[in-house]
Amino acid sequence: MAVLKQGSSNKSPSSPTRLDITDGALIPSKGKSLVLDSWKVTFIGALILLAVLLIFGKEPYRNIFLVASKGIPITFQVTVFAILGSVVLGLFCGLGQISHNRVIRMISGIYVELIRGIPLLVQLIFIYYALGRFFRIEGSIAAIIALSICYGAYMGEIFRAGIQAIPKGQMEASLALGLSHTQAMRKVILPQTVKIILPAIGNEFIAMLKDSSLVSVIALRDILRRGREYISRTFLSLETMLMVALIYLIITLILSKLVGMMEDRMKNNE
Repeated sequence: MAVLKQGSSNKSPSSPTRLDITDGALIPSKGKSLVLDSWKVTFIGALILLAVLLIFGKEPYRNIFLVASKGIPITFQVTVFAILGSVVLGLFCGLGQISHNRVIRMISGIYVELIRGIPLLVQLIFIYYALGRFFRIEGSIAAIIALSICYGAYMGEIFRAGIQAIPKGQMEASLALGLSHTQAMRKVILPQTVKIILPAIGNEFIAMLKDSSLVSVIALRDILRRGREYISRTFLSLETMLMVALIYLIITLILSKLVGMMEDRMKNNE
């Protein structure tokens, strides 16, 4: 998950506190001039291993790669729609947790504690099978709903931390200029918050991409599901899981690098 850390205290009171958000040690810190860093070694190593398996391993690795890669569109489809849903839920949850209304704060807090305390797999199975008894829910819709609800709780904490990182003087100045609390939040606070938490949202997207492999339990034909189907036909579990792991690893490393580049760009624009 994303790591949120309060920025340095030598900033002026009028400027928002920066939240340094990282995706782990694989993304090198800016300023490092190493020819080979941990990310490059891991990424190049994964590509070399994949190439060796496809070129020299031939069968069955080529077939496994062709079969498993057909699940990439489903994986991205579920992840993209779920991240959008979780951002919306997270926004309302984050605003609810800092609301002056005690009831709203309580509801938002219960949602966060309840959802974070239940494993994603349990939520996914409950939504698909339990709610499926009353409503006709397709596998992709159930997966999107479950991921959105689960990650919405974590997004709520990210939004809450981002909003509270904005100096209180920003709100006070907005109110002094005649803006209502809602207008100040919408026109002043939230735009600054989005800039702060955008890398964290990118990191949540990466984590969700990996967790989307759980949708295979409801017969959604993502990368992992297609790999499991191949195993059921050929019984080549080791070879298949190795190829599936490499596909997920390469996709995740690419997205991690993009998030790191986005973080550096945002820091340069400060």
